[in-house]
Amino acid sequence: MANRNNSQGKIITGRKSARARKRKWRFVLFGVELLILAGVLTWVWTNAKMDKIQTDETFEAKDVKNEELTKETRDVLGEYTTIALFGLDNRDSNSYNSGNSDVIMVARIDKDTKEVRLVSVYRDTYLKMADLDNTEAYSKANAAYAVGGPQQAVRMLNTNLDLDIQEYVSFDFDAVAEAVDILGGVEVEVTEAEVVHLNNYCIETSEVTEKSYDPLPGAGTYNLNGVQAVSYGRIRYTAGDDFKRTERQRLVVNKMVEKALASDIGTINKLIDAVFPKIKTSLGKTEIAAMAMDAFNYKMGENAGFPFAKENKVVDISYQKADADCVIPVSLSANVKQLHDFLYGNTGYTVTESVESISDEITYRTGVTGESSE
Repeated sequence: MANRNNSQGKIITGRKSARARKRKWRFVLFGVELLILAGVLTWVWTNAKMDKIQTDETFEAKDVKNEELTKETRDVLGEYTTIALFGLDNRDSNSYNSGNSDVIMVARIDKDTKEVRLVSVYRDTYLKMADLDNTEAYSKANAAYAVGGPQQAVRMLNTNLDLDIQEYVSFDFDAVAEAVDILGGVEVEVTEAEVVHLNNYCIETSEVTEKSYDPLPGAGTYNLNGVQAVSYGRIRYTAGDDFKRTERQRLVVNKMVEKALASDIGTINKLIDAVFPKIKTSLGKTEIAAMAMDAFNYKMGENAGFPFAKENKVVDISYQKADADCVIPVSLSANVKQLHDFLYGNTGYTVTESVESISDEITYRTGVTGESSE
């Protein structure tokens, strides 16, 4: 009798175990289905958002590729993602094919640590223009975009700085102002000297962006709205001139990133809907989606201005047939070595023959040979 009961108990226990295993697998399958559904919905949502961005299908990496870099240098650079950022001083909204690039930044993203480092290339830096018919033409860095659009601007950076940038993002006043407003403003300490120029710039910025603002009453710490933040980043007539201006621009970018990383999904969604249509980029949907997946893991690292060692001097820009106040690298080759150390940790970098030649030509044309006066 006992054996029969034991047998029945084993059968019942076995049936319960089988049912439990089936339920377990149902839960597992349900979980997998949910993950698949979430993945599909995320893919659909991401693609819908990506369609808002103006993609530059005419821009090809092969056209800006730096052929002079050694394999060793390419391997080092290949460990990071490097993108050129251009802020255009355009009065026509959604015009990204030309215009002076008053903001020129190189963004380097460490693929492992997700640390982002920014380097501002001073707009007045005297460099070789790379793609003009006159291949020996030298001018201010911001002229490259005005003459040949993003392709020439990227080639100018690659040629002069020994970089291998193959992607870019362009934006204008309106995109930045809109983003700042959606993020709820950026907190910045403004000096008495800056207030005067900020209020003056706000008049034009407000007209271009069709956004309102309140003049600042004096020095202090303020939560700047979009018009005010853009105007703050445009100031160049205080002590430090353009060098200080790029510091302001990087400060605004850092503040925006901090606010974005602390925002909820609703704010991010508004940001994407409003700003994506106001930028143009060579990045494709796949690259943007991959970067978006890591967006909340990014962190801002150190930032700097280029050239590190520099002098101001009025020089002849022959192809424009005019003299202009320029920022002269002292020397270009030494600055490029320092740049590769700062961005990529390449302390023993040796510049290419091309950069060495450009460096010598800048010295010859400007007569600047001494140490920086900064």
